[in-house]
Amino acid sequence: MRPIGVISTTALFLLLGLAVPAQARQEKQQENAKPQKQEQQAKPEKQQLAKPQQQQQQKSQQQAQQQQRQQQSNTAKQQQQQAKGQQAQQQKQQQQQANTEKQQQQKSQQQAQQQQRQQQSNTAKQQQQQAKGQQAQQQKQQQQQAKSEKQQQQKSQQQAKGQQEQQQKQQQQAKGRQDQQRQQQTRSNNQQQQRNDQQSHVQQARRQSSQEQHRQESEQRGAWQQHRAGNWQSEHRDWQQRGGYNGYRIPDDRYRGYFGSDHSFRIYSYPVMLVGGYPRFQYGGYWFGFVDPWPEYWADNWYDNDDVYIVYIDGGYYLYNRRYPRDRIAIEVYLN
Repeated sequence: MRPIGVISTTALFLLLGLAVPAQARQEKQQENAKPQKQEQQAKPEKQQLAKPQQQQQQKSQQQAQQQQRQQQSNTAKQQQQQAKGQQAQQQKQQQQQANTEKQQQQKSQQQAQQQQRQQQSNTAKQQQQQAKGQQAQQQKQQQQQAKSEKQQQQKSQQQAKGQQEQQQKQQQQAKGRQDQQRQQQTRSNNQQQQRNDQQSHVQQARRQSSQEQHRQESEQRGAWQQHRAGNWQSEHRDWQQRGGYNGYRIPDDRYRGYFGSDHSFRIYSYPVMLVGGYPRFQYGGYWFGFVDPWPEYWADNWYDNDDVYIVYIDGGYYLYNRRYPRDRIAIEVYLN
């Protein structure tokens, strides 16, 4: 706005400068006209003669003044137009300068914002990297701690397991000693029982009359001989071939006390009877009956002189002869 005021003041001074000389000329003309008027009053005749010329001269002066005023008006218009053009040019320049400054300011703001965003982005990335590094460090520490705890736990478990195994071993050893003592005691009791049974059987046999004993022995010898095999390899059958053992089963504690390869005996020392023409003998509180014939190559008096024992194997009970350990005779257990 300040350049516009300067331009308007300049145009006003120009107009006043043009108007002042014109007014001075007009006053000079009027002063010159006064002597002429006085001269006309003094000389009426001369005035009458000079009047047309004076009118013509006044008319010319008026035209000149009008032209001068028109020229001054045109000059003023031109100056006004020039002032307006200059003002418009200045406004345009100012607007362009303002736009340029605004663009520069916007560009600067954008650059500043971009730099700020870039700085924020870099800061955020650094913070993320730091956080990621801290998290990785924490995870590593946690893993190391978990690994250490796991190793400690495994070590404790191994120690506990070792202690438990040691205790189990000690318990097993103690149990083994107890079982061994129990077995020794049971074996001792069984041997004592066998000796008692044998003595009882011997005493019972002695109490029988010699004639009755001779008769029974003759019948039993006949039964034994009657069930001697002609070809034992083809005549005998084991319990699997017979479809399995379905008779009475001796309890385990009783079996361990009287039966097995460690408990041998002679059939002659125990009661023997004939059932349906088949010999049966009593031992360990049970009666045993033969299902197979006995091999033809065994001695005639094997049931009197050979040590035998009873074993539960391959799903059934068998009688073994120590003199012929490869042979076994299928037998069945009876309570009475």
